Amino acid sequence: MLVRNYTCQVAKADLSKQASEVASMFDQVAKRYDRTNSVLSAGNDVLWRIATLRAVAPQAGELILDLAAGTGTSSASFAKSGAKVTAVDFSPGMIEVGRARHPDIEFIEADATVLPFPDGMFDVVTISFGLRNVQEPKKALAEMFRILKPGGRLVICEFSKPPRAVFRAGYNTYMKYVMPVVVRLSSSNSEAYDYLADSIREWPDQDTLSKWLRGAGFSRVAHRNLTAGVVALHRGRKPVSIPRARKPRTAKATDQGAQQA
Repeated sequence: MLVRNYTCQVAKADLSKQASEVASMFDQVAKRYDRTNSVLSAGNDVLWRIATLRAVAPQAGELILDLAAGTGTSSASFAKSGAKVTAVDFSPGMIEVGRARHPDIEFIEADATVLPFPDGMFDVVTISFGLRNVQEPKKALAEMFRILKPGGRLVICEFSKPPRAVFRAGYNTYMKYVMPVVVRLSSSNSEAYDYLADSIREWPDQDTLSKWLRGAGFSRVAHRNLTAGVVALHRGRKPVSIPRARKPRTAKATDQGAQQA
C-alpha cells in the first residue's frame, strides 16, 4: 500500500490498498504517465490498446464508460467511432491532464466501487490496467454489472500471469531488475512505480479473475492472453434476462402433494 508522503519508501502493495492513497500516487505521475508506460512496456501498450479497442467494438450512438481512464488515451479512441464516451478516474491529476488533452470527452472523478450512474445506463463498460488498483475489485465488478444495460458488454484489460514457466521467469526477472532502472530514467516519480510491480505480483491469475466475473453475474465470460500472458483481455456480458431464484416449497404445499400421491 502506498503512503502519501513520497519521500518515504513505498510499502508493498496488497489488496487492501486505500483509494485515496493510490489516487494520490497517480496524481504524482500524471504528466509523464503515458510516456513512462510506453517505455516500460517496450511499446506493447499500443498493441494492448488496439486489442482492447477491437474487443470493445464501439458503435456510433453507444454509451461507453471507460473506468480508470487516466489521461483519456483509450477514451479518445473509443469516441472516434461516434460513441458517447464517459471517462472516469479517481485521480484528480489524471483527470486534469485528460481534460486538457481531450476537451470533447466528459471526465468524471469517481470511485469504481461507488459509481454515480443509474442502473442499466451503459452499453459498454471497460477498464484497462485499473481493476487491480481498486480496494474492493469484486465490489467494482458488481457496480459494473449494475450500470450495464441488459446484454451490455464488459471488457477488462489487465496485467496477469504468463502461463508458461519460461515466460513467467523472464517477466519476473524484468520486473525485479530491469524495470527499476528504466523507471528511474523515465518516470517523474520512480518510487511510485514500485507500487506497480508489487500490485502486479499480488494480482490473481486469469482463471481467478474469470471466476470473479461469473460470480458478479456475467455470462459468456472468456479471456485471451496478450504478450504471452503478461496481459489478459477479459470479456463478459450482462444477461438479457436474469433468472429469478425459485421460491422454496412450503411445508403445506409439500404435505398436500404427498396426500395427492
